[in-house]
Amino acid sequence: MNVLLVYAHPEPRSLNGSLRDFSVKRLEDAGHVVQVSDLYAMKWKASLDAHDSTDRQTDMPFDPSLDSKHAFENGTQSKDIALEQEKLLWADAVILQFPMWWFSMPAILKGWVERVYANGFAYGVGEHSDAHWGDRYGEGAMAGKRAMLIVTTGGWESHYSPRGINGPIDDILFPIQHGVLYYPGFDVLPPFVIYRTSRTDETRFAKIRDALGQREAQHRGEDDPEPDRRDRGVEQQKAPVIEREAAADGQGHQPE
Repeated sequence: MNVLLVYAHPEPRSLNGSLRDFSVKRLEDAGHVVQVSDLYAMKWKASLDAHDSTDRQTDMPFDPSLDSKHAFENGTQSKDIALEQEKLLWADAVILQFPMWWFSMPAILKGWVERVYANGFAYGVGEHSDAHWGDRYGEGAMAGKRAMLIVTTGGWESHYSPRGINGPIDDILFPIQHGVLYYPGFDVLPPFVIYRTSRTDETRFAKIRDALGQREAQHRGEDDPEPDRRDRGVEQQKAPVIEREAAADGQGHQPE
């Protein structure tokens, strides 16, 4: 199996760096082929802008969606974007690994999504009519591939429980799992979340590593992905609505 690990942490000697190295070795020892997109090491350009196309007419206003579509269809995307798209098409499974910063992914990873997910590649594909609004949510270019998040956070697990002060972790990760992964077609596996990262010693790291190894076995097809919103009885073409119990006395806004 081909596995793409998209990694977003600036320090290779961090907990994230150790988990990345473990994942690569574990997957390769199991016979899989792994590519790593280490975004900080690559000095990935995060901002989507007019420079993402090599043949853009400078006298025209920049339109992020239409310019993206033109560049993709005409082979005039910047080389870094095209290379990451090739990796996505090559991969059978994709892992996004990142620390949770301000309740989301680091900006460099968000920028990877915005630039690599070109119009005509990850969205804007398929029939668009009154009856069908494109191939999306389980359809599209990534259909048949699996994806999983590996996320670290400094907060306590109880703070991300259904009534935790930070809100349920499933709600916080919903835009990434549903929008970034399921929208272009991935089968989304449950996330692997590590809490209270500052309290990780050698003993705890060994337990985390063993648990991660078991979870990554899901990429070999041993477990089922998360049920999608159609499986939960939500109509595909309607705008998503998240219902949750009220969190206790407000939300935290600390970086983690």
